[in-house]
Amino acid sequence: MADIEEPIVDTPEVEEFETEATGPEIKLFGKWSFDDIEVSDISLEDYIACKGPHAVYAPHTAGRYQKKRFRKASCPVVERLACSLMKHGRNNGKKLMANRIVRNTLEVIHLLTDQNPIQVIVDAIINSGPREDSTRVGGAGVVRRQAVDMSPFRRVNYALYLLTTGAREATFRNLKSVSECLADEIINAARGSSNSYAIKKKDEIERVSKSNR
Repeated sequence: MADIEEPIVDTPEVEEFETEATGPEIKLFGKWSFDDIEVSDISLEDYIACKGPHAVYAPHTAGRYQKKRFRKASCPVVERLACSLMKHGRNNGKKLMANRIVRNTLEVIHLLTDQNPIQVIVDAIINSGPREDSTRVGGAGVVRRQAVDMSPFRRVNYALYLLTTGAREATFRNLKSVSECLADEIINAARGSSNSYAIKKKDEIERVSKSNR
């Protein structure tokens, strides 16, 4: 009996699909990409939320970041900037106003520096956070100052506070809008310029703590 040849069956090639869902790129306000943002200070990488799951279309996530300690570290950094602007009673809760200010600020930063404004904000935060502070030590009337290292988390918090405080003071009784003042403050801080309120304050805090070592 002759050998029967088995029919050759063409097996269709199975397309390999990527495991990760490749959706549209998330851009802040539909303009600014989070992909190429770099945090140059390795100690602050975990506390400046600007990559991966922290990329957002608008700095308004409505997250409950105050419920647990350290949870606000996962709040997108641009949203933290907006929240920091809502200070001093009359501005409490006006997050849409704060977001409008931040959006205009990003536009001004891009016009002046021709860089991704999110990167400029990250650089400003890295440069503005004091690395050393002094605390009060002692009791029973004998009080002296002791220099202590500042944690990375507090450095980020303090930097955001100094940047927005500097902008608020610069725009008060001034023709310049708060967006322009905040943009100037952030650009100067990112460059490490002493024209920045945040950089001046940081240097002052570090100088005082150096004398208290």
